[in-house]
Amino acid sequence: MELNVNQQSLIKNIPLILSCYHVKLEAMQKDCIYLDNNATTKVDPEVIEAMLPYLRDYYGNPSSMHTFGGQVGKAVRQAREQVAALLGADESEIIFNSCGTEGDNAAIRAALLAQPEKRHIITTQVEHPAVLNVCKQLETQGYSVTYLSVNRQGQLDLNELEASLTGNTALVTIMYANNETGTVFPIEQIGLRAKERGALFHVDAVQAVGKIPLNMKTSTIDMLTMSGHKIHAPKGIGALYVRRGVRFRPLLIGGGQERGRRAGTENVPGIVALGKAAELELFHIEEATTREKRLRDRLEQTLIATIPECEVNGDPTQRLPNTTNIGFKYIEGEAILLHLNKHNICASSGSACSSGSLEPSHVLRAMGLPYTILHGSIRFSLCRYTTEAEIDAVLSVMPSVVERLRALSPFKSDQANWLQQQEQALLTKS
Repeated sequence: MELNVNQQSLIKNIPLILSCYHVKLEAMQKDCIYLDNNATTKVDPEVIEAMLPYLRDYYGNPSSMHTFGGQVGKAVRQAREQVAALLGADESEIIFNSCGTEGDNAAIRAALLAQPEKRHIITTQVEHPAVLNVCKQLETQGYSVTYLSVNRQGQLDLNELEASLTGNTALVTIMYANNETGTVFPIEQIGLRAKERGALFHVDAVQAVGKIPLNMKTSTIDMLTMSGHKIHAPKGIGALYVRRGVRFRPLLIGGGQERGRRAGTENVPGIVALGKAAELELFHIEEATTREKRLRDRLEQTLIATIPECEVNGDPTQRLPNTTNIGFKYIEGEAILLHLNKHNICASSGSACSSGSLEPSHVLRAMGLPYTILHGSIRFSLCRYTTEAEIDAVLSVMPSVVERLRALSPFKSDQANWLQQQEQALLTKS
């Protein structure tokens, strides 16, 4: 087929177009103020350096018998030790996998397969979709699931947990810290109650690892999920902790990798990267969390002081040091994000895994927040790369953004009939 003049010109200029696009992306990245670290994190330069040789030079299969593969297997063993050190676990208790979602699925299904006579699961209304949607599917297969409620601060009622536990309860699966509000649950108290009734205890700790010191040797946790891209490793790599002695049936069946607990050729560059990221998190955890909390509090307190009619969502004390979720009354969170994006500021209105839905956050709904706050809530999540200057930039922009959007909003009062109708509709629906 013969190309016309325009097509020939376009093809000829593709390298130039791509080059300009790349320059534009680099400029955007350089100027970006990234406060969406609960969604994903920047890969640490030291992590990139650690993994590059296993993409470029050491490409052998770690299961191979020859020396070339054996040196790769040694790197996998070192990474397992690094991850175990971060979790306060034994290296034999670490299973490498692809992500937090796979870890949650594997843990939940393994717990049920280990106790086929038990048909009851306990979780919460504010879990990540990787847990909630598995539980909903299991309900269609004859399992009963109790979804524990939370209060206005996003906290559980341990009395409700105790009342829900029975001899038929196979598993309690509850997140360590909520990804949207940062609220931290009393995990060890929950675990003790689960143990008293003979239930296994799984914890989705994707948001907690690297932000809260962990010690599996003294914990009540039987299985724990973590994900690399939340701790400055690449996407597509994670790990599942399974306490020694807990019966575990693999989700993926095939070869004997990961001691027969997760089939499939190991993602060696990802595993090496996760190991290095775990080492760095353990090294930085005290200094980084102290610094992140200070910057988070400054951001939060200044916004509350300078912008009328807004409030913090979640537990004010029992929460992650890097996370604040603030509700701005009478405006839409998505509109705030669009205006922030014009200033190259990245934040979130909820879980990245639920984006695209026009429904309000299931977490904030479960907390019983009024409609005036529900739709106008924004999450800012920091990391060890966040700077004072970036916080200053957000503080300089947010008041005018909120003022501009409120000037366009028809809803200026909690007494508006429409708002009352919407709140009642939400309550009825839930």
